[in-house]
Amino acid sequence: MTLETLATTADVVDACVPLAPGQTIHTVRHARAKVVAATQASHDGLLSPAVAGISVAERAAAALLACQRSHASALADHYRTLLQQAGPEAAAWAGAITAGRWQADLPPRLGTILDYTAKLIERPIDGDRAAVQALVQAGLSTPAIVALAQLIAFVSYQVRLVAGLQALAAAAQMPAPAPAPAGAAGQPALLPSPLRIQGFTDETLPWLPWLDTVVLDAATPEQLAALDEMSPTARQSPYFLLLAHQPEILLHRSVAFNAIMFAPGGLSRAERELGATVESRLNGCVYCTSVHAQRFAQLARRNDVIAQLFQDPATAGIDARERALVRFAAQLGLQPHTVGAADVLALQAAGLPPAEVLDLVHAVALFAWANRLMLNLGETVLPWAAPQA
Repeated sequence: MTLETLATTADVVDACVPLAPGQTIHTVRHARAKVVAATQASHDGLLSPAVAGISVAERAAAALLACQRSHASALADHYRTLLQQAGPEAAAWAGAITAGRWQADLPPRLGTILDYTAKLIERPIDGDRAAVQALVQAGLSTPAIVALAQLIAFVSYQVRLVAGLQALAAAAQMPAPAPAPAGAAGQPALLPSPLRIQGFTDETLPWLPWLDTVVLDAATPEQLAALDEMSPTARQSPYFLLLAHQPEILLHRSVAFNAIMFAPGGLSRAERELGATVESRLNGCVYCTSVHAQRFAQLARRNDVIAQLFQDPATAGIDARERALVRFAAQLGLQPHTVGAADVLALQAAGLPPAEVLDLVHAVALFAWANRLMLNLGETVLPWAAPQA
């Protein structure tokens, strides 16, 4: 399915919030049309029967468990319906997952898939090579594992996007807040780099996959097109060469990534990078944290808040707006089901209108997606862990 054909496809996010044409937040969301289309295309591609090596029912089961563990009831209902429609056996799986009996009452292969799902959703930092190897031993090929990891990571994005939009929609029904007191602000500072604080850094780091990657000389036109959509350097990246095992899914993810992080207007690019860095720091993804800490510093020409974030995310920010942004990003990243109208109104009082709040929601949700892939399909090589010369 292409982005162009999605006009006739029901939008899952709109349905789960719910949003309807004419509502303020529906208009705000659909102003980012590429993000809306790529989000739906990712959902459709990840649940497509064309994905080989892992059944639609197994994928729907993983998505259902991911939503249940994330307290995302509307999305859980959506994936439960998809699972129930996959046949009598799948309907029984849906009942076992809903009742919390999935570890005892399901086939061993599905149990391994759901064990992997629970780890990625709840504590992605706990991902390790052994978890991936368990999937291999359960009979999943590399492309199937990539599809599963992409699905779970996408659902984590979807959960945060729906939660953020629900909070925005609730806030839109309330009076606009009065501006918050400015309070004391620090002086922006560019600190000496590299930063190395609490196991995080702003240095450029290598990443090594735990599975075989696509060989460029043997890549299909679809794989090459998906890599090129991401960035000019994606063909040299082990990470993107691994994701290229599922080129359609990578293509839609790449469209979403670039639209979220680089689209003009709305939240500044530096603040989008800060939201990405907050999410990556709290998930323990040293690689993503380093990349987006660097990008923030390049755009903002300061890295003081990055040092603060590495040290203690709870107190990071040099002024009221930045502290509000970090606080909201942290809450949405760690506990999306707790985000509500009051949290959006606090951001608005700090100077972020609804369109900028949504850009922040997108950035945090996107890195809930990216971090889970980085942490669970390979490992970052840390400079302080390298052998001494």
